[in-house]
Amino acid sequence: MFSEKELAFLKTQPLTRLATVASDGQPTVDAVGYEFDGSHIYIGGHNFQNSRKYKNIAGGNQKVSLIFDDLESINPWKPRGIRIFGTARPIEREGRFGPAMYVEITPTVSWSWGIEDVVFAGGQPSRHKVIWK
Repeated sequence: MFSEKELAFLKTQPLTRLATVASDGQPTVDAVGYEFDGSHIYIGGHNFQNSRKYKNIAGGNQKVSLIFDDLESINPWKPRGIRIFGTARPIEREGRFGPAMYVEITPTVSWSWGIEDVVFAGGQPSRHKVIWK
């Protein structure tokens, strides 16, 4: 589950990057808008069922990865973000694009940096890891 600070960060991010894998094993990544209901992340779009990301997931490659990130500051360098591994499935629902097919992502593991703590502590990256149940 996300902490309060992580949830607040997610609310500031209009886009995420969704990584999927094609049937030939080729990974691909796309910048997408999203909706989050506290348990699942939903991705949709106009003509979504014809998109590469939808076809990859509907075709059986249901493991996905997402990253939400930005730079809180450039000087000093302060990156922050959340990376998620999860499983995805096509689902029909009412969402941002009306009633349509979407992809529902269930997080399995998440990591964050620069949100709970400083990015680098003692010269080492500081990460917050959560295994979802």
